[in-house]
Amino acid sequence: MLPDIEIAQAAKLRPISDIARSIGLSDDDIEPYGKFKAKVSLDVYRRLKSRPNGKLIYTTAITATPAGEGKTCTAVGLTQALGKLGKKVMVALREPSLGPTFGIKGGAAGGGYSQVVPMEDINLHFTGDIHAVGAAHNLLAAMVDNHVVHGNELGIDPLRIVWRRVMDISDRQLRNVIVGLGGKGNGFPRETGFDITVASEVMAILGLSRSMEDLKERLGRILVAYTRDGKPVYARDLKAVGSMAVILKDALKPNLVQTLEGQPAFVHGGPFANIAYGNNTIIATELALKLADYVVTEGGFAADLGAEKFFDIVCRITDVRPDVVVLVASVRALNHHGGAPKDKLTETNLDVLARGCSNLDKHIENLTKRFGLPVVVAINRFPTDEDVELDFLKRHCEELGVRAAVSEVVAKGGDGGRELAEAVLDALEKEKPNFRFLYDLNAPIKEKIEALATQIYGADGVVYTGDAERQIKVLTEQGLGTLPVCMAKTQLSLSDDPNLRGAPRGWKLTVREVRASAGAGFLVPLCGTMMTMPGLPKHPAAELVDIDEAGKISGLF
Repeated sequence: MLPDIEIAQAAKLRPISDIARSIGLSDDDIEPYGKFKAKVSLDVYRRLKSRPNGKLIYTTAITATPAGEGKTCTAVGLTQALGKLGKKVMVALREPSLGPTFGIKGGAAGGGYSQVVPMEDINLHFTGDIHAVGAAHNLLAAMVDNHVVHGNELGIDPLRIVWRRVMDISDRQLRNVIVGLGGKGNGFPRETGFDITVASEVMAILGLSRSMEDLKERLGRILVAYTRDGKPVYARDLKAVGSMAVILKDALKPNLVQTLEGQPAFVHGGPFANIAYGNNTIIATELALKLADYVVTEGGFAADLGAEKFFDIVCRITDVRPDVVVLVASVRALNHHGGAPKDKLTETNLDVLARGCSNLDKHIENLTKRFGLPVVVAINRFPTDEDVELDFLKRHCEELGVRAAVSEVVAKGGDGGRELAEAVLDALEKEKPNFRFLYDLNAPIKEKIEALATQIYGADGVVYTGDAERQIKVLTEQGLGTLPVCMAKTQLSLSDDPNLRGAPRGWKLTVREVRASAGAGFLVPLCGTMMTMPGLPKHPAAELVDIDEAGKISGLF
């Protein structure tokens, strides 16, 4: 099969105005960015609010592995398959960050014959939304330091400035830095650090806001520092809100593109799921549900991360509820969880595969029993998979009482997703969700953290560092204890240790720090050794990317 980028470059794309018309939008409703992508006016969002919603198909996966699960590919391919079956369908995804694109993952627009396009644009600067988030975030950081230099009327304690800076490239060197060196004219020396832009609270605020008024109110609530007598200082106190909102005014509008087979797609917002809340924007999801009969959306990483955060954070803000969940797994990923070494993931060994199913089983249990949602398991087929392995997985899922279907969307596009699409439609017709939240918002902060640790991750309990204990006490005293929690945890394990595969038992979750994202409306417990600024691998994907004299890009995947 051709590389992803060559498949995307060979595709014949429809003009974006045609895509817009296919979902009932006029030329006045969109703002084209070239021929094949456009912003959708927020007037459309307001105009269609009273229209009934379509069905929401939420796509998630088993715990991430080096072998790959194919979650985005499955979400896009399922959309194409539903299109093949004559359904009015849209997909809503997040925007890829330059960090993973040039780091360990490469592009994030799908793969093979299951992609959203134009692939190069989506994986690079796209419509500039992520850059706008970074600019707004760093403007606020500059205004905090500037306020201290010029008289510090608010009495900010320089040692208690909590607002860090961001950039959209993975760079471990910037995790912890000292700024303000070089004398009084260059500011004041202090320790701080950088996070990756998609982990910014501003990115979360953009994704969770439903209007400019909502956006500004949330921006104003951003906690940036404490005064010398311990009082919180917010972005609104620095008069930063208006300028930040101006920078974000276009980023708030959903981006319209298309799949390789011409189905409409929103690609909007980009929060990481292992650090941030991990889902595309509320505006994009809600608008898609007004424009289509079926909407496929996706949460980052596994069901214990992106999906849980969608259920416990996004669903509390909106009336949106998933009608069915598609849980993506692959034979080789389950072999990894069964203990197979990296060079033997494609070998057929049903005993190893059975052990690996412990991870699949835990995610199914969480989705069905904890959240009350119907599940369809999508078995993402790779060329090395044997029929005996696929049959084993289908029987295993049947024994658990859930549907399973083999998906070949990467190799065959929408035609390769027909079995999955039919299973999803059958679940939508025959099963009704009984959705529920995992915890009560009024529960103490520790009780919410411990519900996640014990019920979703399978921990025996939680260990808090001294810093975390103090921060929980302060946040509770500030009245932030009723916020939901957005766990920052490794994506490579159900536990906080990336080396533990399957469904680990006999361990305790370590919470080393708890940050407030008061504007976004959640608290962020940092677990284990989780970092908010990733680093590049020994051989980053950036080494493979190039462009020729004709402007043709290579190496994105």
